[in-house]
Amino acid sequence: MEFLQITSTEDYRVKEIFEAYCKTFPEDERRDWDKLSPLFSHPKVKIISVLHEAKNIGYLIIWELSNFAFVEHFEVFEEFRSQKLGSHITNYLFGNYPRIVLEIEHGHLTEDTKRRYSFYQKNGFSLIDEMYVQPSYGEGKNPLNLWLLANYQPENLKEVKDEIYDIVYH
Repeated sequence: MEFLQITSTEDYRVKEIFEAYCKTFPEDERRDWDKLSPLFSHPKVKIISVLHEAKNIGYLIIWELSNFAFVEHFEVFEEFRSQKLGSHITNYLFGNYPRIVLEIEHGHLTEDTKRRYSFYQKNGFSLIDEMYVQPSYGEGKNPLNLWLLANYQPENLKEVKDEIYDIVYH
């Protein structure tokens, strides 16, 4: 498995990633293109294409913050799911980022959300905040009640959330 950072919107994988991003994540859970495209060259962001057997199978959008990494989006493309590839991706994350925080939909809403929550639990993440609110991604988009998960126990959860709000959702 290869993990390649994409630093330009001209990269041939960007179109496939953006199409999957729009298909998978509802409007309120994602950035519009004009807000996503600057992230490819943002100094705190890594947009990583995940390759397996020479095929682009997914991507990560990671913010490298003060003392933790915030995984804004993590997707294995639909045709590659249920093949244990997501666990290989979490191994990559753990090998490169000792402290990881991410958001998910409440783990009891649907079969998909239960499955996702179970996946993260099996891969070393724990629920750290059930009352987390993802700010709006912009005009016409709603804030969302989500859960915050991490692979460690933050000493000061408020500081973690404030940094996410100030830098990721500025």
